[in-house]
Amino acid sequence: MTVLNNLKLVVSKRHQTVSPIVHRRNKLVAKLHEQIELCEAQQAGKTYAPTRLKTFTNKQTGERMTVEATKRVKEWFWIGDNGKINLAIKYGAKTLSLSAKGANAIELKDGAELIATLKELKIATANGELDDAITKVSNATRQAFGK
Repeated sequence: MTVLNNLKLVVSKRHQTVSPIVHRRNKLVAKLHEQIELCEAQQAGKTYAPTRLKTFTNKQTGERMTVEATKRVKEWFWIGDNGKINLAIKYGAKTLSLSAKGANAIELKDGAELIATLKELKIATANGELDDAITKVSNATRQAFGK
């Protein structure tokens, strides 16, 4: 007991969860960061291949193994008919509606503007500016599971 007497003991409670809005916001910020890394790698002429740990069971031995596998990152941008870059913001498999008129893509002139726009969107998402659009898409996805 002499060790415990030398330590400063307090009563504390750890917060278990964050609010659903903050959790969704953080998920989108992480995906925007992946898109920024992908664009910067493409601009530098490199490939962006993040890795993740994948666990599987060996069928012959029954042993569980963990292997590092490359994660596939889909591009959120494409070149439109007019030769300009279009950027859609995705939450899961759904595209966010960016305005009340139903616009779902941002038109950009080049790769540098694409990277700058993604960085601005990352900051805007962290500040909560896209919370309504994220909530709308999240609720639609949740209702689709209820059918």
